[in-house]
Amino acid sequence: MLIRSRKRFVSRRMVLRGMTAGSLAAVGLPFFDFMLDDNGQAFAGGDALPTRFGLWFFGNGVHLATWTPQTVGPDWTVPSDYALAALLPIKEYVSVVSGLSVKTPRHAHHSGMSAVCSGGPHYKIDDVRDTIVSTMKYPSVDQVAASHFQSESPSAYRSLEAAVTRFRGTDEGTSFQYLSHNGSTAGETNINPSEESPHAFFDRLFNQGTAEPLIRKARATVLNSVSDQISTLQAKLGAKDKQRLDQHLTSITELEARLNAPLADCTKPADPGEFGDIEGNEQIAEKNAIMSDLMTLALACGLTRAFSILYATCGSGAVFWMVGATDGQHYMNHTEPAPQPLQREAMKFTMSQLYYFLDKLRNTPEGAGNLLDSCSILVNTEHTEGSTHSQDDLPMLICGKGGGRLRGNVHHRNNGGNASNALLTALRGAGLPLSEFGHEAAQTTEGCSDLEV
Repeated sequence: MLIRSRKRFVSRRMVLRGMTAGSLAAVGLPFFDFMLDDNGQAFAGGDALPTRFGLWFFGNGVHLATWTPQTVGPDWTVPSDYALAALLPIKEYVSVVSGLSVKTPRHAHHSGMSAVCSGGPHYKIDDVRDTIVSTMKYPSVDQVAASHFQSESPSAYRSLEAAVTRFRGTDEGTSFQYLSHNGSTAGETNINPSEESPHAFFDRLFNQGTAEPLIRKARATVLNSVSDQISTLQAKLGAKDKQRLDQHLTSITELEARLNAPLADCTKPADPGEFGDIEGNEQIAEKNAIMSDLMTLALACGLTRAFSILYATCGSGAVFWMVGATDGQHYMNHTEPAPQPLQREAMKFTMSQLYYFLDKLRNTPEGAGNLLDSCSILVNTEHTEGSTHSQDDLPMLICGKGGGRLRGNVHHRNNGGNASNALLTALRGAGLPLSEFGHEAAQTTEGCSDLEV
């Protein structure tokens, strides 16, 4: 699609293309000022800047006693030892949702996962041991948003999916391994796998395909392959757009450098998703930073408008060794005596990782604002607390300003309300024209009205 700038017709989405060692490389570019209106709040032709929808999931609940703000309404706050204290520096972009419940038939983990991600019940496939095998019966909200966005203006990727902590194995179905689902009414595994490898995710974003370490070593950098196009573009840009281009290209160069590890470190590990364990410890913060940077770059480049980040799987087995834990989170939640200080610290660490991602979006300029201004991101988990498997008073966040549709900095509480209410508000925050959302017993026409502008 073409839009009219103040001087000429230009492509709404600019992409530089080149060849690296015989493979196609594509470098997407941010929106420059010459594409926008005089206020930097819409395209020069009058169309609004695109909004994005994201799903950020962490498994196995929270430490509720140090989670929920004590007051309801605008300008929420928490004590410094609460998990959400990590988000206080950007609370103008973060609203807290509490009190909502799963309304579909319940089963530990399975029903919570489907309710908070798809607004519907889980689909039981089989029995296993003392539990079940399940998948999501209905599409997860990232795919609901993706379908809407693609019908409006197709992007290079319908959606993008990334993972941070690795999957540690279970036999309870796709609900426990994956986040993004397309829905299933016949028991098939209809999922969009989250990319666990930063190397593979980088390759996917730049259309390079799979590369073995020696091939990667010999390949010229992506930016070298499009250097002539960059020079031509720079000559046409004003001072502010040149600065934005330099910042964008620097981000790409830094990511390449961080991923260009020595050959010994690039060897494919035996465990899928393994990423540079040190003395047996998963490097969660380092991987979260790289995946967050890559996803931010993809959103800034317009490669997609719908995404999901699986920080930790349903029934999370991640070991938060940095806070002193030695067992996986799921096991620890059932064995650590009250008041569960390790779970409390694990949640503080997890919210610090969410903060990294949100702050990266906030520090990425777009138009007159930043990328987080244009996002609506639903943050959730399948249980209230892992120790009890509770699915009442679910911990949920809605982050970003949704292109002006979301307020931010509000604590919304609705005791006994429908979990789908938060999903409806998050989707409307991304611009989906919905008056209702959810399926079967979880269907709702009620959003979180105090969060919406």
